[in-house]
Amino acid sequence: MAADRATSVVFAPDSFKGSIGAAAAASALAEGWASERPDDTLVLRPVADGGEGTLDAFAAAVPDARRVPIVVTGPDGQATDASWLLLPATPDSPQGTAVVELASTSGIELLGDRRLPWDADTTGFGQAIAAALDHGVSRLVLGIGSSASTDGGTGLLTALGAEFTDCDAHAISRGAHGLGGVVHADIEGLRPLPPGGVIVLSDVTNPLLGPNGAAAVFGPQKGFGQRGVIAADTGLARLAGLLPADWRTPGAGAAGGSGFALLAWGAALVPGAPEVAALVGLSEALAEASAVVTGEGSFDGQSAAGKAPAHVAALAASAGVPVSLAAGRIAPDADTSAFAASASLTELSGSSAEALADPARWLRAAGAALARAH
Repeated sequence: MAADRATSVVFAPDSFKGSIGAAAAASALAEGWASERPDDTLVLRPVADGGEGTLDAFAAAVPDARRVPIVVTGPDGQATDASWLLLPATPDSPQGTAVVELASTSGIELLGDRRLPWDADTTGFGQAIAAALDHGVSRLVLGIGSSASTDGGTGLLTALGAEFTDCDAHAISRGAHGLGGVVHADIEGLRPLPPGGVIVLSDVTNPLLGPNGAAAVFGPQKGFGQRGVIAADTGLARLAGLLPADWRTPGAGAAGGSGFALLAWGAALVPGAPEVAALVGLSEALAEASAVVTGEGSFDGQSAAGKAPAHVAALAASAGVPVSLAAGRIAPDADTSAFAASASLTELSGSSAEALADPARWLRAAGAALARAH
C-alpha cells in the first residue's frame, strides 16, 4: 500500500432505510473507525440511489449546499414540512442545481404504519419541483425512490400545470383511484424544463405496466391486494395511452409510475447510484484514499443490481482501493467477495431489533471492527 495513501479513508454508505440516513450513517461509521485509528484522515461521502437519504447525501458532500424549506401536500393530503436542496452555481449550471427528493415530500415513510394505496399521491413532490423552478435554478436533479403512491405521477404533473379529467370533464380524484376514470390529459400548461434539463435518479428498471410494472411489483408494499394490483395496472394503462412517453422504458414504473410521468415531461431517467456518486465527487475522493467503507440496511442477493454499495465497490476496485462493507443485515445469499471485510449490525448487536433500535451505536461498533480489520 502506498505510503501517501496510508491515512485517508472514505466513508460512502447509502441510507439504512427506515433506520438512519446516509449522512448520519457515514458519521457514525467514521466515529467508530476513529476510535481505533485516530490518526487517519476521514472523508465523508455518503451516497444514495435516488431514494430516502438522497438529499442528505448531497448536503453532506457538496460544500455550500443550502436547504430551502417549504410546506407541501404530503401523500396523505396533509400539509407537510419539507425542503429542497440548492447546490452552488457551476459553469454548467450558472443559477445552481436543485435536488428534490420524492421520499421527503411524497414518500412512504411519511405515512408511518399507514398505507393509502388508492388515495396517496405525488402532489407534494410536484410542488417542491415547482418551488425550485420558481427560484430560477438552471438544472434539476430528482430522486424518486420510496414512493407511497401508484398515481402514475398525475399528482406531480398536476402541480406542474397539467390537467387530468374524466368523461364529465371533471378533474380526476387524487391517487390511483383517479386513474380508473381518466380519459383526457392536457399537458400544454406544463412548466418548461430548466435550461440545464432534468435528470431523474432511480435504482429500478421496471416498466410502467405488466407483471414487472409499478402496480405488480411495488403495489403490495403500498397496500394493494391482488385485485387492487390488477385495477391499478389497468388505470396506469389508461394513463399510458394519454401521455407522450413509452411505458416500456426502463424505470418508467419507478415510484408508482412517476418515472413515466417525468419522461412525458421531458426528463431523462438515469441509474441513481452512479449519478449521485459522480455529483458528490466520490471518484476524486477515492483517488486519494487508502480504504473505503460503504454499506446499506440490507445487503442481499439483489444488492449487486444497481444498489449504491455495489457501485461504490466497483469504483473502489477501479481505483485499486480496498473496500469494506457495513450492513444492517447480510443475507445468506449475499455475495461479499468484492469486500476486504464486512460487518453486520445484526450480528454485532445480537438481533435485528437491537440493531434497529440504536443504529448509530452499532454503526460505530461496525466502524471500529472494520478499522481493526484494516
